[in-house]
Amino acid sequence: MATRSRKDGPVGEGVPLPADLDLETLYGAGAVAEYADETDPDATDEEDLVLVPPVRLAPSEQLAASALAAPLVGHTLKLARWVGDGKPVDEWGELSEEQAAEAAAAMGVEPDDVAEVERAWALAVDLELIVLESGADSAEDAPERALAGPELARLEAGEPDAVLDAWLTAASVIAQTAVEAAIEDIEAAQREDEDEDDEEAGASVEETGEADEADAASAADELEAEDESEEEYARLEEAREEAQGLLDDALQVLYETRALAPTPVEQTLPLGVLAALLVVPEGEDPTEELLGEITETMVLLDPMLQELADLGMLDYRPIDPSLFEESEEDGAAEGVELEELDPEEVDRFGHVRLTDLGLFGVREWLLEDGIDAPLVGAHAQGDAAELLRGICESANVLPEEEIVEWLEGKEPQAAAAELLAAARGDDLVAPVRRLYCQVALRRLGEPAVPAVREVLGDPELVGIAGAWLTELGATDLPQPERATVLWTTVDALAAQLIDTGGQAEAMRELVEMLPGPDGPDRFFEDLWRVDHTYTRAVLEAVGELHPDKSVAKMARKAAYKAKSQGR
Repeated sequence: MATRSRKDGPVGEGVPLPADLDLETLYGAGAVAEYADETDPDATDEEDLVLVPPVRLAPSEQLAASALAAPLVGHTLKLARWVGDGKPVDEWGELSEEQAAEAAAAMGVEPDDVAEVERAWALAVDLELIVLESGADSAEDAPERALAGPELARLEAGEPDAVLDAWLTAASVIAQTAVEAAIEDIEAAQREDEDEDDEEAGASVEETGEADEADAASAADELEAEDESEEEYARLEEAREEAQGLLDDALQVLYETRALAPTPVEQTLPLGVLAALLVVPEGEDPTEELLGEITETMVLLDPMLQELADLGMLDYRPIDPSLFEESEEDGAAEGVELEELDPEEVDRFGHVRLTDLGLFGVREWLLEDGIDAPLVGAHAQGDAAELLRGICESANVLPEEEIVEWLEGKEPQAAAAELLAAARGDDLVAPVRRLYCQVALRRLGEPAVPAVREVLGDPELVGIAGAWLTELGATDLPQPERATVLWTTVDALAAQLIDTGGQAEAMRELVEMLPGPDGPDRFFEDLWRVDHTYTRAVLEAVGELHPDKSVAKMARKAAYKAKSQGR
């Protein structure tokens, strides 16, 4: 994959998936503003940081079986078996019309489906399932016959690594073919735009009468001197980059949706939603012009996605071709409301989902581009300290998935004791470790109670321990000292402050619960004295976000006192 143009950050809980959007129009563009990618706060203008969520891959044996079952792969294998010990070919290494009909029969496609035979033949040659052999007497080494290649036996043996390596090569070839096929349409659109601009410029000159004959002659000379081949090459490269970027962006959106959505239904995007996510700028409502761009994007994506679907990369229902005929008869469909259409009618506009095999393929492409594309469980292979550290320090991680992976098969009481020990500390990420320790305790449930009660005397852990035991209904817990309560308050707010990146909406609900029953005067006078790494940061957040102006002012004063004391 080429470098993508989208800046993608980790998507946290509560962010709607693309498939959740309540579409307002047929193409779904009206709801795009509800879906926002979080941009990584550390990304700079110099570094276009791309973060993708972790995924869970199917076993390699299952992926290999899916690869061999893909329609296009099946066609290439059948074609190579048909070639066998040799079939004559012409000087360009291609089959005659009669042979193509025989090959189509061997592949199980219609005899007149020449395009499918040619596509399978080209891919089989690329994969060395078929090799071309030149004749001994050929002066120009022109091929004379085709033979089944050495790769056929390897693929038929079914060894997963060999099958997946070959499939990845095929996927790259087909993706590039799909991009090249889209270039012509993009170029045509570019020429049309340029022609319109030229017509407008000419009309302007004619209306104003500002152009004289000398200027016109000079302009003509300059145009004639211009190297048309360079202009054509530049246009071609621009079209290629646009087509490649469009396919890359679409696959990345499908990858993220597949990673974050729990069910196949939620992982499936209407083609209009996918196009809208690629076209409509974040936070903007779709204009009539943007709706037109969404339609154009759908039309460009449709054949590219069909190519990849034939390789088993996508579950894809293409656009119903009859829609274009109806559009010409009845006018554009942009204004049709979804409520007016039944599900079958909506399906006619296409929908797409990345398969298990597609997830594997896109991840390999991301890794080739140097993009970190982690697997679920990457931080769950060591002890509790490695688990919590990995969750806290990784930019693209699904914490609960890692926790579930780590807890699997562990004895609850021992796991709880290990987690609590790993949660101690006063370093910069310690508050978040305690936050996710509490999340893990919730997963363990009642069997972890004895280990949690053991830390009720620990000032760093009594807060999360007491809160968790209270959630389970415990009523016999000792009353912690006020200093411990204040420290725990700072620690809990610091954990949220770090974990949310200081996002106002995520913090506001917690901040509004302060200062508590003691009133702001005593609360902030005591709070700024708390010996915690994040005391000042927490007070500054309260001062910025608290809706009560008098409370916010006290918090800011307390933050200033903490700063003066070096807290």
